[in-house]
Amino acid sequence: MPEIGSDEQTADELVSAICVHLIHLCWAQRSDADGERPTCGRCDQEFLCNCAYDGFTRVPVVTDRALTFDLSFNSITEVADDDLTGHRKLKVLSLHGNSLAVIHPSAFDSLWSLENLDLSDNNLTALNHEWFNKLGALQQLNLLNNPYSCLGSPPVFQSLVRLRRLAFGGPALLEIKRGDLSGVTELEELTLHANNLERYESGALADMWPLGHVTVSLHGPFLTDTALASAVLTDVSYPNTPITLQDVQLMRKESVQPFEVFAKKRIRSATLRNITISDQAYIEVMRIIDGQPITYLSVEDVTLTSEGRWEAHSSTDVSAIDEVVVRNAVVLDLMKFVKYSEYFLLLRYPRKISAINAKVFVINCFSTFLLGNLQYLDLTDNHLSDLALEETLCHGYSPMKDLRVLNISGNFLRSLSTLSRMVAHLSKLTHLDASRNGYSSMPQSCSWPHTLRYLNISGAKLTTITSCLPTTLEVLDLSYNSLKNFFLFLPFLRELYLSGNKFLSLPHGRLFPNLQTLIIQSNTMNMFGPSDLQSYSRLQSLQAGQNKFVCSCDFVSFLQSAFKDAGEVQITDREESYVCNSPLYLQGRPVGGVSLSVVECYQVLFVSVSCGVALCVALLVSILLWRLHVFWYLEMTWAWVKAKRSSRLRRQKDKMDTEALLSFDAFVSYSERDASWVENYLVPELEQPGENGEDSSNPRGPRPLTLCLHKRDFLPGHWIMDNIMSAIERSRRTIFVLSENFVQSDWCRYELDFSHFWLFDGNAGDEAAILILLEPLSRDNIPKRFCKLRKLMRSTTYLEWPQEEERVLEFWKSLRRALRVEEEDDD
Repeated sequence: MPEIGSDEQTADELVSAICVHLIHLCWAQRSDADGERPTCGRCDQEFLCNCAYDGFTRVPVVTDRALTFDLSFNSITEVADDDLTGHRKLKVLSLHGNSLAVIHPSAFDSLWSLENLDLSDNNLTALNHEWFNKLGALQQLNLLNNPYSCLGSPPVFQSLVRLRRLAFGGPALLEIKRGDLSGVTELEELTLHANNLERYESGALADMWPLGHVTVSLHGPFLTDTALASAVLTDVSYPNTPITLQDVQLMRKESVQPFEVFAKKRIRSATLRNITISDQAYIEVMRIIDGQPITYLSVEDVTLTSEGRWEAHSSTDVSAIDEVVVRNAVVLDLMKFVKYSEYFLLLRYPRKISAINAKVFVINCFSTFLLGNLQYLDLTDNHLSDLALEETLCHGYSPMKDLRVLNISGNFLRSLSTLSRMVAHLSKLTHLDASRNGYSSMPQSCSWPHTLRYLNISGAKLTTITSCLPTTLEVLDLSYNSLKNFFLFLPFLRELYLSGNKFLSLPHGRLFPNLQTLIIQSNTMNMFGPSDLQSYSRLQSLQAGQNKFVCSCDFVSFLQSAFKDAGEVQITDREESYVCNSPLYLQGRPVGGVSLSVVECYQVLFVSVSCGVALCVALLVSILLWRLHVFWYLEMTWAWVKAKRSSRLRRQKDKMDTEALLSFDAFVSYSERDASWVENYLVPELEQPGENGEDSSNPRGPRPLTLCLHKRDFLPGHWIMDNIMSAIERSRRTIFVLSENFVQSDWCRYELDFSHFWLFDGNAGDEAAILILLEPLSRDNIPKRFCKLRKLMRSTTYLEWPQEEERVLEFWKSLRRALRVEEEDDD
């Protein structure tokens, strides 16, 4: 057993050593040259270093020219005194969402230019005024959600004379004393999270003036200590300071008591966020704001609940309210709301009402008579249907005659025809937002108010555009539909949004003579050019990125010049959004970084020139080959090979060798025009020697010769080439009867050609051919390619038909002697 335990301990130690080694390797990969601090190279051209979500445990090294340093959501636990040394130009530093527990007192001393510091959501248990002593340029500081219970002493913000936005507090904040915010004199924005605040010295927040906007979270004090909540609200409430109160529950009359401060201070703008309110508390709030000059009231992330206990209340004067916003509302126990009139009191006077994601499914026509002053109505992200819209707008005769802006986006509307009929009588309507509804088709004609200038039907399912659209429009948004083309004339249109559709090209500019802005991103366009933009007479801004661009030479050149030189039409979206989709080797590359060669840019010209050059070269080569008789050699070689193969097959069939095939003394090649000489002179003289003066009684006299003539000896039905080849092969000699007629005869040329090949064949001797000139003929008349035959004309086999009678006998003797050379050799 001890040995086993020892082995297990050794294994554990080995595993631990391996883990430590791996951790060391990982750390080494993230470390810089000194082996201590990691590095972050994610800095752009504007010196924004985005090092968020990167797993750093220490502040990494970045360029000292960085202007923004984002270290959010890492695992940094400490900022040492030299971690930020040298960053004198840094303006924004974010350490949000780390595990920061220790900051060296001089860690921020070198950040003289820092304007924005975010230390929220960390583990800082105490605040040290030395951190901020050298941050004289700091304007925005966020210390929210750290586990400190008080701000500490001496005052931590004493040296921040330029501070304009301050956020502090969190779940652990228990105490705020007078003097804690000494040095903070005026703020554009103050955010205080004090949901668990237990002690507050009156006047602690009163020295800050003016205050631009205040956000206060007071969940606990509203439940357990309304006097403390009232004291906090008293110190931050001013008539012209918008105040946001969040994270509160208003269930009973007593919980509403701190709102008395709003009445006393006569505030004009109030926002209640993340609240739960009962019907009883609502009635009490209405009592408090009775007759107050409050003009803006917003309720966000609200839960309405009812106990069914309503108390009679006299009419409330809320005539000062100009705008009411209800956002993200949840109604519990709807059936217990037995009386709605107290809620509708707010509808009489406002000019602007927004009910966003408030579960509104209908507003009955009777209730709209309370909205006589309404100019702005926002019913975004509710449950309105076409029937409900008809009821809400009183079937096209709504009493809201002053309505100028109507937003019904994100509902369940389906019919554009119904929508146009319902708003046709709103004679002052200028803006209509019907986006993110279920419109799938557009009728051919519609009735719209003649005052309509802005129309948004984006995020629907439209596939075509018709003349339903009003021609009075100045701004039209049809983004994220399924449109492929646009052929409607809109003379007054200034802005057109067509992103997220299926356009293959830009709509023609003649349809929009006054268009100034065109947004057509994320379509299927391949390219556009100067001619497309010239059709727009007044276009100033174009955004066409994120399309499927074909990076041709013209398009790349045009777009790159447009990026560099701002012409009449400016491309206002990011250059990085213009990316090549084709050709394949450029796919994914930004158009601005593409460089195309001359061959690619002038492909047609290059191909034309190349083809022309190739044609000229081919022509020259052809002429050269013709001059060198290469074509003839190829043709004759092919014919010779084919004829030789036929001859070989024929010999194999007859089982005879070459000598056995020899059956003629000579093959006579002549022109048809010279046939009379051959038949009347040559044949009788050679085949019948006894009849032409020779001694026939001599037993050793010459035997008759056998001649092969094409007219009588070629086999009918056979290929002429085979006949010629067979005749040459079966003859000991070939007699060419040369004349002008011979040279001009095609068949004679064929026979001459084959004879030329036969002369070079191994079975033929040097004197296989005999040339007879019937008339004076120069060697130059014989084609130069017949070099062997031209050479023979210089030899003894060169015979001329004599013009004198006395030399004829000598001619025949010479011819017979040439034909019987082999016989003499045999003797």
